[in-house]
Amino acid sequence: MELSTVKIEIPQDANVIIGQSHFIKSVEDIYEAIISTVPQAKFGFAFSEASGPCLIRYDGNDDELKKLAISYAQNIACGHSFIIILKNAYPINILNTIQNVPEVCRIFCATANPLEVIVAQSEQGRGILGVIDGEVPKGIETAEHIKERIEFLKKVGYKR
Repeated sequence: MELSTVKIEIPQDANVIIGQSHFIKSVEDIYEAIISTVPQAKFGFAFSEASGPCLIRYDGNDDELKKLAISYAQNIACGHSFIIILKNAYPINILNTIQNVPEVCRIFCATANPLEVIVAQSEQGRGILGVIDGEVPKGIETAEHIKERIEFLKKVGYKR
């Protein structure tokens, strides 16, 4: 077995969600989950089929984000994996809805941080083992950091 990482370059003002799903219908159901939960979201979605023709299936409402999602799915190249590139919404707005899509098995990450996908390759194929999301901790928050965190949450509408 070989291990490798696939770097994901996240566009400015975008977030990425990477997960695993088990059925071709994921494309339609995840599309509907996003568009019905956050109608103003712009996104591209790609799903790597794991049997039959083994195609990268895709959808979304933004052509550039669709192309980017397809490109990342090609680089990751792991069956039953999916990637969503999301703008005009935060993952927190749709993550619970996506996790409740019947075909979705797991979410590996939802992030805007620097990202690497850890991939294992065997004779059978490739699979995602996990992700490296962002950087290592640099310390413990102080009272000033707590104040800044609360102010940020107020600014983006998640705290009064």
